[in-house]
Amino acid sequence: MVNLQKKRDLTQLFIFLAAIIGINVLSNLAFTRFDFTKEKRYTISPITIQILEHLKEPVTIQVYLEGEFPSGFKRLRNATKDLLSDYKAYAGNKLNFEFIDPIAGKNQQEQEAVYNQMTQKGIEPTNLSVKTASGLTQKVIYPVAEVSAGANSMAVKLLQTRMGSSPEEVLNNSVQNLEYAFSSAIKKVSAGGKPRVGFTEGHGELSDLELQDALKSLTEGYEAGRINLNTMTYAGLDKLKVMVIAKPATEFSELEKYKIDQFLMHGGKIIWTIDQVNADLDSMRRSQGAEQLAFQKKLNLDDQLFTYGVRINYDLVGDMNCAQIPVSVGQVGGQAQIQMVPWLFFPLILPVSNHPMIKNLDAIKTAFVNTLDTIGTKGTQKTILLTTSPFNRELDAPTIISLDMIEDTPDPKRFQSVPKPVCVLLEGTFKSNFLNRAVPQGISDFPAPLEKSKFTKMLVFSDGDIFKNQISEKDGSAFPLGYDRYTQQTYGNKTFLLNAIDYLTDDSGLIALRSKEIKLRLLDKGKLVAQKTTWQLINTLIPLIMLVLFGIFQHIYRKRKYAA
Repeated sequence: MVNLQKKRDLTQLFIFLAAIIGINVLSNLAFTRFDFTKEKRYTISPITIQILEHLKEPVTIQVYLEGEFPSGFKRLRNATKDLLSDYKAYAGNKLNFEFIDPIAGKNQQEQEAVYNQMTQKGIEPTNLSVKTASGLTQKVIYPVAEVSAGANSMAVKLLQTRMGSSPEEVLNNSVQNLEYAFSSAIKKVSAGGKPRVGFTEGHGELSDLELQDALKSLTEGYEAGRINLNTMTYAGLDKLKVMVIAKPATEFSELEKYKIDQFLMHGGKIIWTIDQVNADLDSMRRSQGAEQLAFQKKLNLDDQLFTYGVRINYDLVGDMNCAQIPVSVGQVGGQAQIQMVPWLFFPLILPVSNHPMIKNLDAIKTAFVNTLDTIGTKGTQKTILLTTSPFNRELDAPTIISLDMIEDTPDPKRFQSVPKPVCVLLEGTFKSNFLNRAVPQGISDFPAPLEKSKFTKMLVFSDGDIFKNQISEKDGSAFPLGYDRYTQQTYGNKTFLLNAIDYLTDDSGLIALRSKEIKLRLLDKGKLVAQKTTWQLINTLIPLIMLVLFGIFQHIYRKRKYAA
């Protein structure tokens, strides 16, 4: 009887071990996972899986988020590590990653060399206050990853900051943006050729120095440069993916408008950043605050934009939610006294839409922005992306503006209005502006004109300075796009540019990953304080009571079972 029982036990043990071995073999042959979260936060999208499974060359990812951090940064690091582990499960040996601390074990001189090297790569540090036994210490960290494939590499920003957001919200936004950031970078560095982005010139547009950081930032994933529409051939336009018309100041000829039109008809994408009113802060400063006439520009683009479904108005928007500028308020001991004051004509546009192009984007700094209206056109979907705050006021051009305006405290009653649209996205098919019109003279190498476009996209922003970087007065060097040298604050202009180009050139739907949401489930701090002692007692006493009851039950059970 005993031998039979032993045989049964051995058989069950053998079956159990065989089942474990079989499950391990099957798990190695077929990868899968189960995600029981409501928002599927641990599920990789099909677009990402397709990118990972079709990598043509090995991809290496170095994450510089390593070391001793507060709990929030540890969560960001762990989320990044979990995501990349999933990536490797799909990509296999074609993807490798490592977490490193770039300044660990280095002396002061070596750390400075690392900082300079990181800056040259476009990787910006973050100053972090870390609690130690002796108090708070400042630590420079790099919440950035570098994705490389062959000779191509680009930096991935892991921390998504946003004005007005709590640290928990910033962290949550950063975690939910990780998949898009890494998938987009992997796709770009793995692509055989980079899409071309051309910034127009020849009409007083922003100069190379004013666009320096915009062009530099785009070169990581695109071929970015300047184009002259007057001499541009059809073959050159055909190789272009996106055309950016950045703050023109002089009139476009019909020949140039025709090239823009046919570029759009053949599926090209366009970003318009247009100032309809001539107003300039530097001119007012050079004239020591004298009055300036803000007058209408003559760009000869109104009819073309109207045909496509949008109109930029000849006005200026004053907004109480605005940036500050330095103004001299007098002299003390022969030294000018500079004070930062709000300038109503530099509105700060805070994105509130959930559109993937601007979701969780930081405030965007503008200068002398106009309002815009959309026009009813068939086959085109129009999405208002950005608006002013409700505390705004319109000034029709021509109008007089002066730096003396800063002395007047704005009356809130005069700055109460509905938010004004300043940026619109148009998607669909567009009617040609040259429909039933003669082809302008000078067009020779273009094919027969198209009367209706292929499906394409267009972005219109009623501010020409949106992609303009500030320039140092000391050495003439360019500051990063979106950085304000006066307030030392960085706005979301650069991220908006990169997101806009990504959205316009994305044919796979990868940009939709920016819409991924992870619900923030925070503890109620009020209840946490009020019920702290209660829950401490529950968590401490109940396990002990259950353990004692289990011991008593076991003692009674054994006593009855083995009693004589």
